[in-house]
Amino acid sequence: MTQRDLLLLSAGELHPALADELRRRGLELRELANWSTLGERDRQRLLGGFVWFYGCIRYPFRVWRQRKLLHRYQAPIFAWNQDAPHYLNRAPWRLNWLDRVRLLDIYATHTLIDKTRSFADTTLYLANAADTRRYHLHGQTLTSLRVSDGYAYDVTFFGAMDGVRYKEMLARQEFFSALSPRLAALGLRCLFRESAGMSIDEQVTLIQKSRINLNFGASCEYGAKIASGLPERCYGIPAVGGFLLCDKRTHASDDFILGENWAEFDGLDDCVSKIQFWLSHWEAARDVAERCHAHVMSKHTYAQRAEQLHNALLAWHKGQRGFLE
Repeated sequence: MTQRDLLLLSAGELHPALADELRRRGLELRELANWSTLGERDRQRLLGGFVWFYGCIRYPFRVWRQRKLLHRYQAPIFAWNQDAPHYLNRAPWRLNWLDRVRLLDIYATHTLIDKTRSFADTTLYLANAADTRRYHLHGQTLTSLRVSDGYAYDVTFFGAMDGVRYKEMLARQEFFSALSPRLAALGLRCLFRESAGMSIDEQVTLIQKSRINLNFGASCEYGAKIASGLPERCYGIPAVGGFLLCDKRTHASDDFILGENWAEFDGLDDCVSKIQFWLSHWEAARDVAERCHAHVMSKHTYAQRAEQLHNALLAWHKGQRGFLE
C-alpha cells in the first residue's frame, strides 16, 4: 500500500511553524493549486488538503471542486480556524449554509465556543501553541529569572491596541486605559504598548524584564459574548520563561490547571487584586511560571500540534469521524 505522506496546502495559509513541524514528521507539503501537476503515484500518496476557512465562505465553489478532486483519491479536505470565533460576524445565512453543506471533512479550531455549528463531520480542537523557533529562553535560565532585582517592569503588555482605527481592539484599549492609572496609583512600573514594529528579540526582552505579563482580549473575539480560545501569547510568554496573568478564558481549563501552571483574572478589579497578590508572592509566581514553562514545552508547541493534526488525518483514513482530540 502506498504511504500517505503528501499534504496539499492553500498558498501561505498554514502557520509556518506548523508546516515546518509537519515536514519534520516526514510529510511532503505542496501547493493545492498545483493539483494538475501531480502524477498518479503522488495522488495515491495524498494524506489531505488544507484550505483557508474563510475561503469556504468567500469561494465555496472553488473549495467544492478541490474537495471533489481530493475525494477521488479518498483524501479529506480540512481547515484550521485560528481566527474563530470571528466568523460570527459574517452573515448568519452563510454560516448556516456552510454548516449544512459540509464542504469540509475535518474542521480544526482553537475554540469550540460556537456549539451550534461544526462545518464538518469531524471536529478537532487544535489550540494555538508556542512557536519555539522564535520564543524560547534566549540564553536566560529559569534560575536567572528568579532574581527579583533583575526586572525593569512590574506589569507589561504589548499587542495591537489601536481601538480608534480597529474596532475589534477598542475593548482592549479601554481596559488598559482604565488599568494604567490604577497601577500607577500603587507605584507600580508598567508599560502597555503597541506591538507593531517590535522584533522578536525586543518582545522576548520585554517579557523577561517584566515580573507580570498580561493578556487581555483578542481581535478575533470581536462580537463574541465570552473569551474562549487562548491566543498564541498564552503559550509564547511561558515559553520564554515569563509569568503570564491572563484574562479568564473558557479553554484555559482544557490546556492548563489553575493555580498549578496557570494564573488568571476576571475583570478590572480582580486584575488589580491579582497583580498585587502575585507581586507580593514572588517565589510562588516563579513556581507557577516554571511549571507553566515546562508544561508548554512538553504539551503545547507546534510539534505537538503537528502530531495532533497528523493523527487526525490518519484517523480519518481509518474511518474515524466525530470529535477528535
